[in-house]
Amino acid sequence: MWEHYRTGAGQGSSPTCVSFSLSEESPSHTPACACWHRKPLSKTHGDPDTTKRVILPRNFGELKAEGKHVHFQIEADNRCRSALASTCEDCLRRGPECAWCSQERFLDGAHVSQRCGSVSDLRVRGCEEDFIENPNVKVEVNATVSGSQVSPREINIHLRPGSEASFVIEVRQLERYPVDLYYLVDVSASMQDNLDRLKTVGLALSHQMKEHSSDFRVGFGSFVDKPVSPYIDVHPSKLLNPCSDYEVHCRPAHGFIHVLPVTENMTEFTRVIKEQRISGNMDTPEGGFDAMLQATVCQKDIGWRPEAKHLLLVMTDQPSHLALDSKLAGIVVPHDGRCHLEDNIYSQTTSMEHPTIGQLAEKLLENNVYSIFAVDQVQYQWYEDLLDLIPGSYVGRLFPKASNLKDLVVHAYKKLLSDVEVQIGVEDGQAHRFWVNVTTFCPDGSSVSGNTKCPSVQPKQTVSFKVTVGMSSCPASGGDQEVLVSVKPVGFNESVTVRVRQVCGCGCTERNRCHDDPNPSPCPAETGACREEGTKPVCSGRGTCKCGTCVCDSSRFGNIYGKFCEMDDFSCTYERGLVCGGQGRCVSGECVCLSGWTGETCACPVSTESCVSDDGLICSGRGKCVCGKCVCDDSRRSGAFCEKCPICYSSCQSHWSCVNCHLSNGLGSEGFQVCNDSCAPSIDYVDDITELVRGKYCLYPSSDKCQYRFLVDLASDRPQLHISRHPVCVWSRRYFKTFLSAFLLTVTLGLGMMAAVRQLLRARDHWGQSNPEQPFDDGHKDPSFVPSTNEKTISYRRDRLPNHPVEMHSHLPKMPLSGTWQ
Repeated sequence: MWEHYRTGAGQGSSPTCVSFSLSEESPSHTPACACWHRKPLSKTHGDPDTTKRVILPRNFGELKAEGKHVHFQIEADNRCRSALASTCEDCLRRGPECAWCSQERFLDGAHVSQRCGSVSDLRVRGCEEDFIENPNVKVEVNATVSGSQVSPREINIHLRPGSEASFVIEVRQLERYPVDLYYLVDVSASMQDNLDRLKTVGLALSHQMKEHSSDFRVGFGSFVDKPVSPYIDVHPSKLLNPCSDYEVHCRPAHGFIHVLPVTENMTEFTRVIKEQRISGNMDTPEGGFDAMLQATVCQKDIGWRPEAKHLLLVMTDQPSHLALDSKLAGIVVPHDGRCHLEDNIYSQTTSMEHPTIGQLAEKLLENNVYSIFAVDQVQYQWYEDLLDLIPGSYVGRLFPKASNLKDLVVHAYKKLLSDVEVQIGVEDGQAHRFWVNVTTFCPDGSSVSGNTKCPSVQPKQTVSFKVTVGMSSCPASGGDQEVLVSVKPVGFNESVTVRVRQVCGCGCTERNRCHDDPNPSPCPAETGACREEGTKPVCSGRGTCKCGTCVCDSSRFGNIYGKFCEMDDFSCTYERGLVCGGQGRCVSGECVCLSGWTGETCACPVSTESCVSDDGLICSGRGKCVCGKCVCDDSRRSGAFCEKCPICYSSCQSHWSCVNCHLSNGLGSEGFQVCNDSCAPSIDYVDDITELVRGKYCLYPSSDKCQYRFLVDLASDRPQLHISRHPVCVWSRRYFKTFLSAFLLTVTLGLGMMAAVRQLLRARDHWGQSNPEQPFDDGHKDPSFVPSTNEKTISYRRDRLPNHPVEMHSHLPKMPLSGTWQ
């Protein structure tokens, strides 16, 4: 049984003008601004059984905003009225808003292109409803085919050029799955400790995984690298034993060997692991991707069960070779993505390149395989960068000797199972004519447009995906061909098949009653009518002049329209994701703003209402209103209305004019009324200003040689002044007396100090003369400067000439110490 969901309110439902309202609950991405999007959007009305969709044309006329309601006045797209639309098929290809009138005597004498136009336009011009060719977009859901995890399983869509259709897919997690875990282990020499650990951890992991799986099985395979130079040493002795230099017996290098199919016999698994020996290669990267692809696509050899979750555990301490690396070994044949196991050995390892990352990701998705990378700490970042490229992948740090392998695998399985993600695939060679958008609705109530993944999904919970598929154009060959689109949840063994039928033909063509002109007569080559001005290019350089009418070019960025193709909806500046901010039209690369808006992006309101402060002034009288916001005259000011300025009143002089105003009015009640305009701070009069402890003390010199003390309090946004009622007066005589007293005191102290020093010097001289025989204390003198107390003779000799020496004698008599130091 097929359930039908038809878009459009019946034949001829494309209106010239559409008006609808947006409630406060409408999300910010609601298609109310569909006119500005590069591909046509829609507004859906009605219940799910009678869904009606109004397709909004891309160009528009006038927009008016009134409170919470937005009204759109939409003009019919001029591309329907084109001289090139000489057949019904040509007309329908111009866009989803175009229809063809096949009425026999419609507009007798007019050009055949006049049969093409919007539905409302054709009605106004007299075309009867039964003769309007306007194929509807349809979505047909096959309710008879369903799955336990994914529903629905089959969907048929009818699309015409420029249209789109949406459908919802539900993915449900089961509580417990059977699990197949395949160990793919790098057996190069550096992995010896991890391989030894695997011999004991396998049984413990099996017991723990049974808590999360209804049926757990394991398999095993090994890899090293391509056994060709320069990846390995090709010396004959090294081919049989790569570790011969270290007196260790290793197995030969190999690309991939499938050792044990998935089995529930853990005794057999332990025996196989104990028989494994290490190998060796020369370069750092390994052939991991080569082995992963074979372990993925060779389903029968590996023993993957269709109903089980497939986990591919890759254990390595090095990165993997990429596709182009194979050229170093002279291998230039691209990988074909197929299984090449002969006697459980990868037979094409020396003749095919390593697979590309995209090719590996495609095969993992196609065969429902999750990949778990258990890697060394040093290589963690390299594999982490692959997560966005390989859907359904997980990377974990492997501790020395694989001590955390059991916990790593359990955590990875739970994480991969909780992430529900879908991948969309379009049939090869057709993807360039379709666009796809996905909106995810998670169990916690959140929804994200453009995201295909929902995290933290628990068992028995359901995730909904709203998938929108649109078609930009018909195939070059024409006809109502069918294109397959697949929607596949990552890691699930169920998927959704979407068959898109491209409606590119007309029903009247089959009956030969379209009254079109497949071979229209040529028009004159005159292009003057297609120029906006004599010196400007034909159709603004973005179209073709046909019979005096511009036929605008198509662009993947959006629409080109206008009489001379001078307007578009994509080359102007964007504001908040909308062309011209949603308040204007894009004309010749510049925004033409609607009434009430201005600026390069039409984002500035002309009105200054948003800048009026509470006192009725624009920006509190201290700024200008620019683009709906206050720009303060003083750079120190801030606030929405330039009302804040914490540093404007920090100096005492900035308040002198205010204090002077209050003093001129006698510090009375009249001063508050008169000085309010000239005083920004609030004023308070006090008798004893010293009682105030918070603020900054200042002085105001008045004209009567007195000073008034006031205190500035900046604790709040608006400063407060506390003015003392009592002045402090200082006379000039008082200053003179103070100066004279300080001068005399300084002179007296100086003279007294000089007299005291003179008396001390005299006393010292008198003491020295009264004690001439005082013994000399040399305890603090340098011995080299103490005169000798013994008589001695010193001789100096110099050999000036041969046999004529010169001598000099110096006699030092005995000297008393006391006489020397007097």
